[in-house]
Amino acid sequence: MSLITRCPACATAFRVVAGQLSARGGRVRCGKCGSVFDGIAALVDAGSTDEARTTLRLEPSPQLGLFDPSRRNDPPRVDRVVDGDEEPLPAFMAEEAAPPRRALWWSLTVLAALALAGQAAYHFRSEIAAAIPGARGPLTAACAYLRCDVPLPRVLRQLAIDSYEVRADPARTGVIMLSAVIRNRAPFAQEYPALQFTLTDEGNRPLVTRSVLPGEYLEPDKARRLIAEGIGAGGEATLTLFFDATRTRATGYELVLFYPS
Repeated sequence: MSLITRCPACATAFRVVAGQLSARGGRVRCGKCGSVFDGIAALVDAGSTDEARTTLRLEPSPQLGLFDPSRRNDPPRVDRVVDGDEEPLPAFMAEEAAPPRRALWWSLTVLAALALAGQAAYHFRSEIAAAIPGARGPLTAACAYLRCDVPLPRVLRQLAIDSYEVRADPARTGVIMLSAVIRNRAPFAQEYPALQFTLTDEGNRPLVTRSVLPGEYLEPDKARRLIAEGIGAGGEATLTLFFDATRTRATGYELVLFYPS
């Protein structure tokens, strides 16, 4: 027995097979008017007495109506019912397939990865330039556009005070003289650190603390160039500083390296 389903919106009848109706729970799209309806509930029996007396307007499968626009304008009408078993049709669905979004997600993923890599390169630009000398040029060019710079690395744990000595200045009363050697143990050049020199009393309590920047302990005529170059890999910096201790009764001292924030 033929299976005929009829669109409740335009009364157009279509030949169908059971596999088509079960594809989406019976939901189909009319190839003539585009309405979506329940193909099972709209089934009619082409062999019944009542329907046999009614001439049905028969259209090709709704699937053809979806993919052949010429059939939606003025499809031909026939006065007979064609058996659905004469020419099996591929299963059709009520809803049109959504366009694939895989390419969109891949594009968004790539853009997110590039943004993350750019942020990492910006944050660690000093370390990258130190580890890969050839990268300093491109990073400097990028920073010229972004209005930033590529400072020398600041790896404090790779810096050490190899030796230092505090003694009275023989030429001036109440003045003490600090001599120290700072060594860079890193395999790359580093920014010169600042110094914090503290005089302490017998209980090791701080009495006077003074912070000294590189421009103050490097030779004045060489300070600018040395600061730009930094302490070379495995290099050292020798310094001598003078402090007025006439107003303190210091018995000890402490010297530490730090980088200003």
